[in-house]
Amino acid sequence: MDFKNLADRALDLARQNSDKVDDVIDKAGDLVDDRTGGKYADKVDSAQDAAKKAVRKEH
Repeated sequence: MDFKNLADRALDLARQNSDKVDDVIDKAGDLVDDRTGGKYADKVDSAQDAAKKAVRKEH
């Protein structure tokens, strides 16, 4: 299996479990905010939103 197929399968799995993936994205953002003292909170929020949209994007 090549990397493209693996990435496609991972994205399909993430889309099937988007509610759980959203929780992971939120927790990762919270961790970054905690570690940086919220210094990059606006950028973290934007990255979280983009990641959630990417997971929900249809083929």
